[in-house]
Amino acid sequence: MIGILSVFAQLERETILERTRIGIQKRAESGLWRGGGKIPYAYDYDSTLGILVPNKERVEKLHNMISLYLDGLSFNKLESIFGMDESLISQIILNRTNLGIVPYKGQEFKGQHEAVVTEETYNRLIETVKMRSKTRTERHYLLSGKIYCGKCGAKYRYQKWGKRLICYCYSQQKSKPKFIKDPNCQNKRWDSFEIEDAVLECLFAMALDENLFRTNYKLTEVNVLEKYENRLIKVQKQIENLVNFIADDIAVEVTKKKLENLEQEKETLEKEISDIKSKNEKNINKLDILKNLQSSWFNMTFDEQRLIIEHIVDKVIVTNNNIDIKLKIS
Repeated sequence: MIGILSVFAQLERETILERTRIGIQKRAESGLWRGGGKIPYAYDYDSTLGILVPNKERVEKLHNMISLYLDGLSFNKLESIFGMDESLISQIILNRTNLGIVPYKGQEFKGQHEAVVTEETYNRLIETVKMRSKTRTERHYLLSGKIYCGKCGAKYRYQKWGKRLICYCYSQQKSKPKFIKDPNCQNKRWDSFEIEDAVLECLFAMALDENLFRTNYKLTEVNVLEKYENRLIKVQKQIENLVNFIADDIAVEVTKKKLENLEQEKETLEKEISDIKSKNEKNINKLDILKNLQSSWFNMTFDEQRLIIEHIVDKVIVTNNNIDIKLKIS
């Protein structure tokens, strides 16, 4: 009898466990937080609604972490700034729950909670993490991972050649087949200083000519901001008028629909204005870096020089005798 009872007890435990799993998955599928476990850093849990609610203070800190990481700081540097372990910071900013998603057992479901990170920003984070993981072991040289072959598209590599340091296409490096794009590529081999000097000449030229910098970085003219801001003022005025109409019980249904559309337009305009100001602020910061670059460059450490290259240079494409420098345009 004890044996039979133990079998039924085990069956009951398994049934309860299975029902619990099904319940958790159903919650996830419906966009509710699955419950249990640790609440994501940027959120609080509303037990009455069953959803995550953004924590304003932590969301602001999350955005600061992301901004600093995208601006070149490592997780290790963020550890000393925010007083958290670097692995925890990595988990916080790369958590896909921040996108308004409820993950469960390798699946992702559209959550009912508000996203605190945009898809665009998250993709930039992932690309930055991949780039840094690839180049972490090869950053012994100024333009490591930045030089590309204009003929086959493969990366260029640095290699010591006697007393020289040369750069040549990975497609010409037969010992590393995974990097080969075209085994017949015959693009020119360069002395490394030739490419590096061309890049520095470009950066120093922008330091001397602010108009050249503004052209390359496409700093937004004030009138573009004014255009959005003037439109926002008009939209806000229309919203006020419609609210008054509703208060006076004038065409309530039509007015409400119009009000919803205007509210959406207002949000879009506010975001556009915020994005433009943010991009301009970052570009102005880069301009400040460049203004004194020529005089300070040779007093910088290699890591400082490399960080500036990461900020400003996207890639360098070499084709025979031509060097084409692509800058990062915000």
